[in-house]
Amino acid sequence: MRIVIRVSVLRILSLAAAGMLLAAPLAAQRTNKPLLHGKHWVAVTGKPLAATAGSMMFQKGGNAIDAACAMLAATCTMWDTLGWGGETQALIYNPHTKQVIGINALGVAPTGATPQFFRDRGMNYPPEYGPLAAVTPGTPGGLMVMLAEFGTMSLADVLAPAIGMADGYPIEAQAADAIERFRGEFVKWPYSKKIFLPHLDESDPAKRAAPRAGEIFRQPDLAATLRKLVETERAALAAGQDRKAAIMAAYDRVYRGDIAQEIVRSTQEQGGLFTLADLDRWRVKLEAPATTNYKGIDVYKLTVWTQGPALLQALNILENVDLRAMGYNSSRYIHAVYQAMNLAFADRDFYYGDPDFAPMEPVRGLLSKDYAKARFQTINWEKNDARIRPGDPYPFQGEANPFADVLKKWSPIPPTSGAKPAGFQVASARADANPANAFTADEHFHLGTTSIQAADASGWVISVTPSGGWIPAVVAGSTGMGLSQRMQSWVLDPAMNPFNVLEPGKRPRVTLTPSMALKDGKPLLAFSVQGGDSQDQNLLQFFLSFVEFGMNPQEAVEAAGFESRQMQSSFGDHRSEPGRLIVRSDLPPWVRSELTAMGYKIESQAKTSGPVTAIYINPLNGAFQGAASDFGEDYGIAW
Repeated sequence: MRIVIRVSVLRILSLAAAGMLLAAPLAAQRTNKPLLHGKHWVAVTGKPLAATAGSMMFQKGGNAIDAACAMLAATCTMWDTLGWGGETQALIYNPHTKQVIGINALGVAPTGATPQFFRDRGMNYPPEYGPLAAVTPGTPGGLMVMLAEFGTMSLADVLAPAIGMADGYPIEAQAADAIERFRGEFVKWPYSKKIFLPHLDESDPAKRAAPRAGEIFRQPDLAATLRKLVETERAALAAGQDRKAAIMAAYDRVYRGDIAQEIVRSTQEQGGLFTLADLDRWRVKLEAPATTNYKGIDVYKLTVWTQGPALLQALNILENVDLRAMGYNSSRYIHAVYQAMNLAFADRDFYYGDPDFAPMEPVRGLLSKDYAKARFQTINWEKNDARIRPGDPYPFQGEANPFADVLKKWSPIPPTSGAKPAGFQVASARADANPANAFTADEHFHLGTTSIQAADASGWVISVTPSGGWIPAVVAGSTGMGLSQRMQSWVLDPAMNPFNVLEPGKRPRVTLTPSMALKDGKPLLAFSVQGGDSQDQNLLQFFLSFVEFGMNPQEAVEAAGFESRQMQSSFGDHRSEPGRLIVRSDLPPWVRSELTAMGYKIESQAKTSGPVTAIYINPLNGAFQGAASDFGEDYGIAW
């Protein structure tokens, strides 16, 4: 089915004058940050200091994986919406094998973490803060496995910038002010309190307890832990082990040695559930990613333990319509993309979960082009469908749906929507303090990660979306590592998502979603974004801006996007807000009017693209273009 758009001549002229229809005017737009150009390498991430750490590895002769690991270590140390006890997800292009590899370094639910455990405590979902919010740490293992398998440098080299920062660095305003905002959480946890509230005056609650912007922020416990890893590597090398084995000796110290013991001891002391067996059993997984082809471009995402395949599903659906003819950010374009996202995210909300636990998610059916065509045929082109439901992909892989009865009863509105989960805590020093200090539903929607992209002239390309352990984090004793808050992404009721029900040893379905695209078997794009449920919405529109409307990467990361809230949130109360549509404030009034007439509830913001970072590899000459959005503090360096 092809959609034919008929608009008046006057409307065509007005849209063209506004640069809304044709790719050429769009490609000439001015950006707030410059497009980066490099012949040898590019490093892009969420903080300027972290990008510098990546550039230092390149200058020492390292490859893109070395640089990405250094950036990951630096962002964790800076608490750039993640800490060392969080989780790491990545896609790596290996130029020797010509393959894209998925890195799954997401932690699992600890022993004793069951639906009944939380129900017995009056909770609709696991809490958003505290030791009971934590899955097992994944980032240390993910970093070391990536470095050992695909890097070239030592752990000592890669951790050197982070160790220097842990010894003390001038903290930026974003992190310093977030610490002060959540002081009411930090005072509950003794190890967090010691690190994050150096100026706490118990007799004067009005006095600022957090460090101030530009103050030297010191983390001696974390610095000592990172030095232990370097010492372990050095001892293994001295004993005759090779580079890879020496790095993995440090890995063992985190998950089986004295560092593991301190993580477990301190977490249990603070009310958590981790056991030494939980850490010992956990493994980083190297796995095949999910992929689809969109108009000759192969797009790669991690599979259904993330939300990444929702972007692939949306692309499959949108292949059935001529988006360019609709005009960039016309009402028809916005409606088409919004509806495709609704369909894909409804499937995410029902079918996505940890594929290591039976029954297996129907990935082949979900990514079937025929299934996408069937979903496309359900779109109402006159108005938003507030009751979009998951489809049934099983027939498209020749199987019967094991949850057909659950699917029939499924509602897009969670049964507990609008009610805070028990354990939803107001982040303030006093119970009667301003509840605005807690995360709002909108902040939940954008919670918690950074993004990392790196590429080099030898052909290595990496896209990383690490997360977890963000402010306010529970620190695991003398390790200095902030624990994850990823437990809240599970559901306790199979009626919501039978594939994503909490179970010990299981990984939660996460929003974290690195991306990569290849054309003719060669890397074309690496891209990811900070945020929560907004991530694959931002990335889908970035990709379409680049492919369909001819924008360069910097133009595409800054382009006027829009955001749906119709899918179920992966955080907090898991609410769904059908028809809610956030657009950029400069969207023309007639487009707003047309969307309102189609049933959308329009809101506007100054920026809507999301903090996307990206690298484009020019297929003609191999030169790099790097982009860091103007949304936050994202920063890139190229040479």
